[in-house]
Amino acid sequence: MSLNVSATLVQQAVAGNVDEAAFAETIRQSLPYAWGIVEKLAHSIHEEGEAWANYAVAPPSESDRAQLLRMVGGDAIRGAVEQHFNLKLAFQNCHNLAAFRRDCLDSPAYSNFISIRNQILNQTPELQDC
Repeated sequence: MSLNVSATLVQQAVAGNVDEAAFAETIRQSLPYAWGIVEKLAHSIHEEGEAWANYAVAPPSESDRAQLLRMVGGDAIRGAVEQHFNLKLAFQNCHNLAAFRRDCLDSPAYSNFISIRNQILNQTPELQDC
């Protein structure tokens, strides 16, 4: 299971009206390693004024790696995190996550990060099972 969803949140989903802040809190509690990475990236963008920030550190455990993959792999989860932090996430592999200010998505930095060329250049033998 990727998220520890409360019965209240399930009931909200059944009724068709989910509290987005409660969903974000569920993500924070369920995926603390991945959430912490995005918090660091958001700090660089919103507090330090960077146009984008990159976190390129291999996860310390398989459990942490799985959290990161669950966060970026699910459209609803990734979208809720992006909305909560007011940024756009870009993902190359299990140890290379970047965040961009939404007004910088037409920048060369964003285009380069999400390019096929950079995806290929970011591959290494030790990350093939990533």
